[in-house]
Amino acid sequence: MTRGAVRSRRGAASGSGETAKIAPRRRGLAPVIDADARVLILGSFPSEASLAARQYYAHPRNHFWPILGTVLNEPLVELPYADRLSRIRAHRLAIWDTIVACERAGSLDAAIRSAERGEVAQVRRIARELRAVCFNGHTAGQARGAWAEAGYETLVLPSTSPAYTRPFAEKLAAWRELRRFLEER
Repeated sequence: MTRGAVRSRRGAASGSGETAKIAPRRRGLAPVIDADARVLILGSFPSEASLAARQYYAHPRNHFWPILGTVLNEPLVELPYADRLSRIRAHRLAIWDTIVACERAGSLDAAIRSAERGEVAQVRRIARELRAVCFNGHTAGQARGAWAEAGYETLVLPSTSPAYTRPFAEKLAAWRELRRFLEER
């Protein structure tokens, strides 16, 4: 990843061929990352529900917390948000997004325009023990190359978004691969 904004080449057009109004520019959430983090989970950009709540994966139908809770054997869904973050930090996990600011109407990744990417160097300065970066979905996974070039092991996982209709059990099976990064010494 490079400094500055990465501009999308796709225009913001409506189905009728007319140019649509540009959506408001939004900033994402601050990274949840500690110095001893071993694994970083990167989403694309927070949903409208997450931005309003100022919480990662706040949409009630998003599978992130149920899947991660099962993988970690922690009751994450039942906990208040601050406690969820404490538990994931105890497992040396970190959460952030590949896009830190963008223009977007609604919550769909396909609506993202004028994306500004987070910087690998910023994470490297904070989390010196980081070994692996996992991407929550295809859009986040588009940043895989930059993280792999920086020397991190990478894994693109199926999106936990309710818009991605793959069955929960299939998503969970893929996400279990995350454990190997946490168990490595």
